[in-house]
Amino acid sequence: MRIRKKLWNNDAEPIMVIMVVLLVLGTINVFSSSFVLATTDFENPYHFLRRHVMVMALGLVLFVIFRKISYRRWRSLRGPLMVSVILVTFLSLAAVLVVGTEVNGARRWLFGAQPAELAKLVGLMIAASVLSSRIKRGRANSLKNVLNPHYLIIAAMFALIELEPDMGTAVIVLGVPLIMSVVAGMSLSYVFALGGGVLALAAVMIFMQPYRLARLKVWYDPWGDAQGMGYQMVQSLSTIGSGGFWGMGLGEGVSKYEYLPEAHTDFAFAIFCQEHGYMGAIMVCILLAMLVLFCVRVANRAPDEYGQMLATGIMILIAGQAVANIMMVGGLLPVVGVPLPFISYGGSSLLVSMIAMGMLLNICDKGLLAEEKRKLAQKQPAEHVEVKPHLRRVK
Repeated sequence: MRIRKKLWNNDAEPIMVIMVVLLVLGTINVFSSSFVLATTDFENPYHFLRRHVMVMALGLVLFVIFRKISYRRWRSLRGPLMVSVILVTFLSLAAVLVVGTEVNGARRWLFGAQPAELAKLVGLMIAASVLSSRIKRGRANSLKNVLNPHYLIIAAMFALIELEPDMGTAVIVLGVPLIMSVVAGMSLSYVFALGGGVLALAAVMIFMQPYRLARLKVWYDPWGDAQGMGYQMVQSLSTIGSGGFWGMGLGEGVSKYEYLPEAHTDFAFAIFCQEHGYMGAIMVCILLAMLVLFCVRVANRAPDEYGQMLATGIMILIAGQAVANIMMVGGLLPVVGVPLPFISYGGSSLLVSMIAMGMLLNICDKGLLAEEKRKLAQKQPAEHVEVKPHLRRVK
């Protein structure tokens, strides 16, 4: 009899392993890319590392808590739990515009946190609730998916974040629910109509802020203004290229010596490439791709439509941010200010990613439980068949 060996018992195990590996790599990279800035600005090389570890510890606690909370509790948009979360998100986004901390001409921080990061998760939770109901009723192919009144909540969050201004985060808050509606089964004609509307909205957003148009021009030819608007892009490309195949070695990268701005946040992946080379970059990309693949598996095995859409939204959020950041760092997208999940320094972003992973694994656990019950129900009738003993006739 051949015994089949498995690397893991369920999809939750590889997801946790990948997440832990990314967190370890991210923590090491945060210290390596930030100790110079921490020394010059705070006279403590461990300043950013210490804060990152504290946030990660809190994130692990939230991960465990949200894994224990049944994902079905988030389904009702009229329930007290979701109403409270939505109200807190709205009040925080509004408060940022009034009393938030201003950095580089933008108000995005409230008491050291970014409420816009929470809006990413809240937006996909609203979309999952709306779309799962429409899938149940067989109406997921309509444009009304995104014209649903509840999507006005997402649009309002998008508007508040755009006023900060923060186009990168605003696009994610609105873009993830829109992509979810397409995945849910929207007709192709409506997809093209939606795409045209999104492009028109993006054009308006770009022309409303002159610096965004300048970023587009710089993106096309960063060396045309290498000491001005194109400085960050040029430095990022030079940082990646200088790493070569194997990299300069851990801690040996030179671009963090105040050459590359935001070296530990939005452009942390560039420093990682410089120190670990193309092989290190490929390893991170493979890990992120595997994480997305297992998110898809969890979505396919979810016990109900809401679990499927919620897992799909989390997958799109993680994959979308990863692709946007890597393409931005590599010069394939303009500078949009999107962090790389688990790798970039950023407390609010890391906490939201950990919460999302906890919710994803709760869906995975519920799916496994439903599958076990289904298998047990299939075996139960055969096990309870009563066999009557043969009675011999006595003459």
